[in-house]
Amino acid sequence: MSFIFSVDKSPFNELSATEQTQLREVALHVRISAGDSLLLPNSAPQYLWVIRNGHAQLEEDDHVHVLAAGESISWRALLTGHNHASVLALDDVQAWQIPKAALMPLLANNPRFSARVFATMATDLADDEEIDHNRELMSLMLVRVKDAYLQKPFFVDGQLDLVAVCRELSAHKLTNALVRDVHQGVARIGMFTTTDLRDALLKPIAPNQLPVRDVARFDLITLGPDAELFEALLIMLRHRVHRVLVKDGDTILGLLSQLDLMSFISNHSHLITLQVEQARDVDDLRAAARQVDDSIKMLQRGGMRIEIISRLVSELNDQIFARLWSLLVPPELQQNSCLIVMGSEGRSEQILKTDQDNALLLRDGYSCDTLASITAQFSAALLTFGYPPCPGDIMITSPLWCQNLAAFRESISQWLFEAHPEGKMNLAIFLDARAVAGDASLLATARDHALNLAAGSLSFMARMASAIDQFAEPAQGWWGRITKLQASEPETFDLKKIGTFPIVHGTRALALEHRLATLGTAERLKELANRQVLPAPLARDLIETLHLLMAMKLRNNLRQQSLGQPISNLIQLNTLSTLDRDLLKDALLIIKQFKQHLRLHYRLEA
Repeated sequence: MSFIFSVDKSPFNELSATEQTQLREVALHVRISAGDSLLLPNSAPQYLWVIRNGHAQLEEDDHVHVLAAGESISWRALLTGHNHASVLALDDVQAWQIPKAALMPLLANNPRFSARVFATMATDLADDEEIDHNRELMSLMLVRVKDAYLQKPFFVDGQLDLVAVCRELSAHKLTNALVRDVHQGVARIGMFTTTDLRDALLKPIAPNQLPVRDVARFDLITLGPDAELFEALLIMLRHRVHRVLVKDGDTILGLLSQLDLMSFISNHSHLITLQVEQARDVDDLRAAARQVDDSIKMLQRGGMRIEIISRLVSELNDQIFARLWSLLVPPELQQNSCLIVMGSEGRSEQILKTDQDNALLLRDGYSCDTLASITAQFSAALLTFGYPPCPGDIMITSPLWCQNLAAFRESISQWLFEAHPEGKMNLAIFLDARAVAGDASLLATARDHALNLAAGSLSFMARMASAIDQFAEPAQGWWGRITKLQASEPETFDLKKIGTFPIVHGTRALALEHRLATLGTAERLKELANRQVLPAPLARDLIETLHLLMAMKLRNNLRQQSLGQPISNLIQLNTLSTLDRDLLKDALLIIKQFKQHLRLHYRLEA
């Protein structure tokens, strides 16, 4: 089959009919297999590439772009005579190869054509500068709170009336004040804002007769001066506050406001939060939830650390789940139940939406006639938000994961004492559970029941820990596969089964044995190291390995999204750079060391 180069798109549509004919005569149609290079760095390119079908990945100056049909490669390199980029075919690519010798006369003789080319180059450069700008902004999230702008503390006495307080605020051009007061003989600090004034005006007492202590809030959220700005952002998201009090011990250093924080960082997590809070119905909430992935892309492209991205996304997801629950569920059911998330979502380690891992615990003696309908609506709504159903049916629509407390405690007992492998994995998933709505004491009771039953049962601990070997490695091992790749037979690596799962599950088993309350894998590893259960160097290496694999998975998933492919844990090894392959080899050695530690600890090979 013969192909004819299309000149219908910019900049080629600026060529005259004669010039278009000349270009078609020299344009060569070529096929590039997945994993092959179209362009190598430090070379002098002699061709312009125009993609006809397929996708290619361009890396240049720490910027990564996925190119698709109709996009051109190497205009800048052709004009400068030197190339810094590498371009790799992500799948089978069909492209046009146009000689530089044919293009240069066209650029010289056709002003409209050359203007279009230079305009395209300018746009590309501007996009790259925006990426650099975002990276700089994201790095500001790591600034310490003490180095950000803090509003100096302004104090008023708790017995001062509201009119007098407002007079003071006006004189100092402020919208809030800290309130010094004594309650039952104990000194306390509160805060009064213009929002509190609005509520105070609705009281039957005249403002000039109302002490500020009666309307101020004393449940202030505090933060240390050495905390990073991203921690302040997380706290504001979690507690839905616009200001946090910064204290060094008992000394109040000042206030960090939402507006001041947002002057340091540029991401729209707060805007999503506001949309979630103000959502009047499921459609409003869906619009907010659909923005989370865009936020993730921006944060990842800006170079933000993977652990910060995961925690931010977890906070946003929690608020989306809780708001959806409040929109669908009558107050009585909310008060007599606990909505929980589990698995990677429970550990705050899920980033892109992969599946729904949730459950509902009901108070003993309570029943709801419309419960099945409500849980079905909840799961269906999450599906429209972009959260796929769980392949293992670990969802509130499943009877196993929607029970009253007594029945669920019985299920936990069966998981512990029966030898069925599904039971130990159900328990493992539950051990990562976190409450997002309703009565959290129901979850705490169920969790305590599991911990008490498992305490001292070394045989169960060993059975549970043995799952680290659930997914076997290839007979010849991954080392050889990673170091010797054949593009004709691309190898895939499961970042979850062979990578993160042994770390997460092995750490979970140790956390159960030592009754740790923490849920995140990194936090568990730190606590295990502090208790000298794990050697500190091994715990540190495992945390770094976990974050490496999470970052690699996110990059791979974002690339899969851009290619229109389903998100999966599989990564093609021939798409990894040499540096990434070396890091992956080191990661597998650390995982192997950890698995050996667990085998010795639980005598799995005895």
